[in-house]
Amino acid sequence: MHNEQKSVVPLYRWMNKVPGGAMLIPLVLGSILGTFAPAALDIGSFTTALFKDSAMPLIALLIFATGTQVSLRTSGPVLGTTGVILLAKSIVPGLLIIGLAAITGPEGLLGISVLAMLAAATNSNGGLWLAITGQYGRAKDRGAYIAGAINDGPFFALLFIGASGLGEIPFVTLLAAIIPFLLGVLIGNIDAQWTDVLKPVPGIVIPFFAFALGTGIDLADVAQGGLTGILLGVLITLLTGGLVYLGYRFLLRRGKESGIGFAAGTASGNSVATPAIVAAADPSFSDYVGTATSQVAASVLVTAVLAPVVTTWVLRRAGAQPAQEEKDEEDRALASHTDDEEGLS
Repeated sequence: MHNEQKSVVPLYRWMNKVPGGAMLIPLVLGSILGTFAPAALDIGSFTTALFKDSAMPLIALLIFATGTQVSLRTSGPVLGTTGVILLAKSIVPGLLIIGLAAITGPEGLLGISVLAMLAAATNSNGGLWLAITGQYGRAKDRGAYIAGAINDGPFFALLFIGASGLGEIPFVTLLAAIIPFLLGVLIGNIDAQWTDVLKPVPGIVIPFFAFALGTGIDLADVAQGGLTGILLGVLITLLTGGLVYLGYRFLLRRGKESGIGFAAGTASGNSVATPAIVAAADPSFSDYVGTATSQVAASVLVTAVLAPVVTTWVLRRAGAQPAQEEKDEEDRALASHTDDEEGLS
């Protein structure tokens, strides 16, 4: 029998009491250190490698590990959930923003340019999605993280700007973002032992890559984004998260669990670089880059705080079960099914 050691200071438990805390708290701590003591992260060796430069490789490992948890039996629901998230989080908001641009021009509305809207609204924070669905979701929700791999960064912003003849879709880069997940699915279905070995990976890597991502968010940029950046973040959570919620409720018919959709109402850390990337593809957007970057940076932190809170509130109000109870029920059903098959053999 495993004897659990008592923590002197239960930091991990305290962190997880905050909705999405495993992602949010390290992200904020990283942004504080990266803003006020950036030299501390540049001393080199393993310190710099882990706390500043680890985000991309750790996210890649998380993507691969998530793929190993998707069996062929669940791949249909995973793809269906992914499709709904992409439709409601990226495609519909992108079309609405382009429609707004036809009326307002690139200046946008309320001081928020179309460039800032597209950069922040059409992507989502895949790490935060995994952190929240790890607490409240099912396997098909966690597997649908692939939506975050597809819409992370400038892809959809360039796609919708390209509808006006601007920008190009970097297909090879998009493919490169999906390959680790597909390889994980392949390996997990070939060798079930890999599925077991990699199951704890999310709980291990999320705090570390969140901290590393946070070091790239300058709080001065967040402050410069001011009220317009905060407003952008609030709108992203409520409007795009609300659209995914509706997709969960009416397309996926998830009932009490539909509140999980609000977990997609986020802006990813990588979206901070999107305005500059878009301007490189089309210099006519150069005048908007500075303001848009600061607004997007503010929205990243606002959505990282707001999306978990809204998701948790909606789920609890609807009476949704905690994820662990659902996992236990699924495990019992699978064990019962296995026993029945052994009885017949």
